[in-house]
Amino acid sequence: MSDAPPTIGRGFTFADLRVGFRFRTHRRTILEADLAAFANLTWLTEELFVVKKEHDRQLVPGALVYSFAEGLLLASMQDTGIAFLGATIDVKGPTRVGDTIHVECEVIEHRLTSKGDRGLVRFRNQVKKEDGEVVLEYNPLRLLKKE
Repeated sequence: MSDAPPTIGRGFTFADLRVGFRFRTHRRTILEADLAAFANLTWLTEELFVVKKEHDRQLVPGALVYSFAEGLLLASMQDTGIAFLGATIDVKGPTRVGDTIHVECEVIEHRLTSKGDRGLVRFRNQVKKEDGEVVLEYNPLRLLKKE
């Protein structure tokens, strides 16, 4: 037995999850600086996102919203996630600078790998604004540690 203290913040393992299990993340407000940094990093310089119009809150790309959602979800798979295996992404509505988002997740598929030493878990993730509007939905399939 180890005398090392347990690590806090470890994500869900395959064994922790079942179909129908639900959780939500913390919130994050999207700032103008976030949009500028994302546009500069990705060279996503579509005028829709990088030209500011007077009296309008700027739209942000769905790719930024997806990226922030994955960041918000990090705590759910810290030290337990092995691989992201794919997803379909559906942008449902606009997101603008100043919107606060969070992610609501539900396990919709849960099975062991053929070797039985790891698990495949598919989630239905809904990114919601503070008013409850779903602005992005995606269904990642992840390979997780069994325990």
